[in-house]
Amino acid sequence: MNFTRTVTQNNRKVIKRILKETTLEDLNKIPQGFSNNIFWNIAHIVVTQQLLVYKLSGLPMYVSDEMISKYRKGTKPEGDVVQKEVDEVYELLDSLLIKTEEDLTAGIFKNYTEYTLSLGTTLSNVHEAIEFNNIHEGMHYGYVLAIKKALKVDK
Repeated sequence: MNFTRTVTQNNRKVIKRILKETTLEDLNKIPQGFSNNIFWNIAHIVVTQQLLVYKLSGLPMYVSDEMISKYRKGTKPEGDVVQKEVDEVYELLDSLLIKTEEDLTAGIFKNYTEYTLSLGTTLSNVHEAIEFNNIHEGMHYGYVLAIKKALKVDK
């Protein structure tokens, strides 16, 4: 699990740097040919981790229902976000990983509702969910890079 944790932490560092270095205007822009923006992809990462790890384990999530409804699979941006929302997601990128690690150590993950991904693979336990989450975050990091390129954001 140490390798998986390290990958997750490194993914989040890069994503946090993008949030910090990209203007609010560019975080909100949706380039032609895309259905979402940089911020949506990053907030989606936060929400998906909570759904895969906590909800499917039958545990309370640490993000609001409003955030889940705005950034879950199948949604798209419905307006510009403000800096307060960016700051919240920036903090959640670290705090939720710390909380997940604490909860894993405490052994609270007792149950898991199997979930079959669109790829046809079935997640059967929280450890598989955490491993898959890294793949999911990597995919959305790729979308973020593609959006940055389309916007010609150099940082």
